[in-house]
Amino acid sequence: MRIKKSVSLIAIYCLLTGAFELHAQVHMANGIKIGEVDSDSAIIWTRLTAHPNRNTEGKLFSYEKDAKKQPQHSDLSSMQGSVMGASGDVRVTYWPTSDAQAMQSTEWETVTSENDYTHQFKLANLSPNTTYDVSVEGTDGSEPCQLKGKFRTAPARDQAETIRFVVTTCGDYHRRDDPENGHKIYPVMQQLEPDFFVHAGDIEYYDRPAPFSTNLELARFKWNRIFAMPFIRNFHNNVSSYFIKDDHDTLKDDACPGQNYFDLTWEQGLATFREQVPMGEKTYRTIRWGKDLQIWLVEGRDFRSPNNMPDGPDKSIWGAEQKQWFFDTVQASDATFKVLLSPTPVVGPDRLKGKNDNHSNAAFASEGNEIRAFIAALSNMYVVCGDRHWQYASIDTKTGLREFSCGPASDKHAQGYSEEFYGEMHRFLRVKGGFLSVDVDSKIGQITFKHHRVNGSVRYEESFKN
Repeated sequence: MRIKKSVSLIAIYCLLTGAFELHAQVHMANGIKIGEVDSDSAIIWTRLTAHPNRNTEGKLFSYEKDAKKQPQHSDLSSMQGSVMGASGDVRVTYWPTSDAQAMQSTEWETVTSENDYTHQFKLANLSPNTTYDVSVEGTDGSEPCQLKGKFRTAPARDQAETIRFVVTTCGDYHRRDDPENGHKIYPVMQQLEPDFFVHAGDIEYYDRPAPFSTNLELARFKWNRIFAMPFIRNFHNNVSSYFIKDDHDTLKDDACPGQNYFDLTWEQGLATFREQVPMGEKTYRTIRWGKDLQIWLVEGRDFRSPNNMPDGPDKSIWGAEQKQWFFDTVQASDATFKVLLSPTPVVGPDRLKGKNDNHSNAAFASEGNEIRAFIAALSNMYVVCGDRHWQYASIDTKTGLREFSCGPASDKHAQGYSEEFYGEMHRFLRVKGGFLSVDVDSKIGQITFKHHRVNGSVRYEESFKN
């Protein structure tokens, strides 16, 4: 990437004060997303919009529960929640918070309807364990709009630093708990000052009404609508993130390769996810956060076998290449604590009946047994999962592997289980919403998992020493 090394004093003033916003003709109603941060790089996602905020006065979508009967929408700009894009140019300026004189700018890049008016900037050659300020500008030829954010790079692999991250899943628009601002957990998580955030999948629900995302335009509509909500938008401007996709934000419930959802194709589903979140070469990756923490984020949709295929050694959710990558990189790691972040359960238990979609189910028992045995044989490795609409801490009775389910983003979204089902595998069970936080304390060699209520109060916690 070509970098403009110097920035004028006038530009520095405008970037630091936000003076460019006064006469802007394009806007950034979706904020920015700062993702894939490691010790020396980051990706900044941005989108230009025609208005500074979502449409709050538009028409309501029909709550028709049959996608086949959903009314056609010829003008999405007139619908409540719409965030229409705008063509123009964008660039990123960034600098260490402690040294504004080290400011650097990317080249201007053009955004168009072809990629939903989005662009992702890869920032390289960053310093480890450093807080950076970011200014994203957009223009259509008139005065630029500007949005500021910040992030911290990961410590180098030999640096012992205390790390905190937070995890959520299952956060669709219609089950938000603040109608005007979005999901209440976002400002609460932000108050904890996490080093990073993980969304463990089901970021939106294509196959849920108002509207069903039966084509590419409606899929993009849902992404833009939820990320224009003030709580989530402000959070992502200031906290770096890693995103994992699952079935509902790929295509539909229990989705697998070769399927379509009406006019939304499998290929479009995969491409839209990569378009709407900051993402590198692959959707499975591992990131080192200093001496004491390494995380693995896995891909659970792209490579999977059909759910109805008979179980056996060739049936897989991860696929052979990803699975071997996981085994190799985990074995090569010397991090004190290791955490697998999975979009679906590895240990469970899952719902009592009707599920055949994850490693805790009989449908994928062969690969589930293989992965559980591998992880359990290691010291200080744990699983954090999304997908399930309840919180739990569990232990596999055969291997002793520990798993923590973060739970859905709101109490409205909690369902599918009962606290009466507390069993031998459970150490904690709560059918409510909230989030999970994970703290790695390098001073005492300890990792702590905390299940939080929606208001941030801790309902359950468990710590493990090295």
